[in-house]
Amino acid sequence: MSGNLTIDALKAAVSGGEIDTVLACIVDMQGRLMGKRFHAQHFLNSAWEETHCCNYLLATDLEMYTVEGYAATSWSGGYGDYVMKPDLSTLRYVPWLEGTAMVLCDVQDHHTHEDVPHSPRAMLKSQIARLADMGLTPMMATELEFFLFEKGLDEMRKSGYRDLEPISGYNEDYHILQTTKEEDVMRPVRNHLFNAGIPIENTKGEAEAGQEELNIKYSPALDCADFHTISKHAVKEIAWAKGRSASFLAKWHRDRVGSSSHIHQSLWTEDGQNAFCQDGAELGMSVTMKHYMAGLIKYAPEYTYFLAPYINSYKRFQKGTFAPTKTVWSIDNRTAGFRLCGEGTKALRVECRIGGSDLNPYLALAAQIAAGLKGIEDKLELAPATTGDVYETKDTGEVPQSLREARHLLNGSKLLREAFSDAVVDHYVRAADWEIEEFDRAVTDYEIARGFERA
Repeated sequence: MSGNLTIDALKAAVSGGEIDTVLACIVDMQGRLMGKRFHAQHFLNSAWEETHCCNYLLATDLEMYTVEGYAATSWSGGYGDYVMKPDLSTLRYVPWLEGTAMVLCDVQDHHTHEDVPHSPRAMLKSQIARLADMGLTPMMATELEFFLFEKGLDEMRKSGYRDLEPISGYNEDYHILQTTKEEDVMRPVRNHLFNAGIPIENTKGEAEAGQEELNIKYSPALDCADFHTISKHAVKEIAWAKGRSASFLAKWHRDRVGSSSHIHQSLWTEDGQNAFCQDGAELGMSVTMKHYMAGLIKYAPEYTYFLAPYINSYKRFQKGTFAPTKTVWSIDNRTAGFRLCGEGTKALRVECRIGGSDLNPYLALAAQIAAGLKGIEDKLELAPATTGDVYETKDTGEVPQSLREARHLLNGSKLLREAFSDAVVDHYVRAADWEIEEFDRAVTDYEIARGFERA
């Protein structure tokens, strides 16, 4: 259970005038919250059972453009309804908004009331269920990195996002003085999210001017994705309310490091033990962990799209920036695509460092579980750990260097088609195609400045 408000507690809060608004939200393909603001009493009267939304919400881009070419919905299909089915276990207070509660909804077919297969939450739930059949629970945590900027979102948009100035003037990695200057935003982020039932651990400055990191305690995979999505949304709203802006763009400036979303993961048994641990084994790694990691690494190029879904995402993968370029593992080494953490302890886990801050956590976690499961099923052998500067390692797997390459690998992935179905993979291949098509039509400032006079 990821929320901190029961339906009975909501009734009491509404009756007492504490809550007057309920946000009913789905998660779209881009990992954003979409939905409706209900008068709280109407939510309690009927909408707590279900409400509806247009089915184009799982077939639009960042601009909410109605993209053609999807099999699931289209102009010819009339853009009908989906059912929004509130998951009441996610009901929670929204402390940063006055008199407001929130619930996350599953997206269901209007006629069958079955989960829509390509909805992000359903994709993650399907992989969690596969592990449950094996008596295993995925425990995961995602790190949220982002930049804070001096000006507010509305002012930035009206200026065409030019003259972007981060909230600080220097690298603030672990820097207490500089992060003190940002506490007008970051303190309410921590406290409001904690009071919303999200197990916040800490915030810190990251390795660039104006860059922040928010860390949330590990949890079951679905809770982890819920926490990530709500927290990302909250950061934007709280920064906006303070006259600042927060951006989760993976790479906002050619000379600045990008923002990541590292994924920590382990599998736990039904009796609450870490299935990745084995007493007496080298580094404490169980056979299950080795197979799982081998799957993560082997299939990383095929699922990279779910870790890096936009053209901009691939600008982050550069040598010497702590963003990986190689799909190998190493022991507590931040130059590798996969880092073994907590070796020899009960906190043993693997961290995937490929994902950017722009990922959809449901899709990223689902794809990683599918790959790890395949490693377990096929008993894949884990290659030896890589040491030293992994950027300089030769003859190893490479992280795809463009969305075009990642799209090709996604389209040809037998693993992901078996895990999610052809229809689901084709749906996201179309999403990748659209991002490529739109970028190919664009004329950038770089092109004009480079060639206006000299070409």
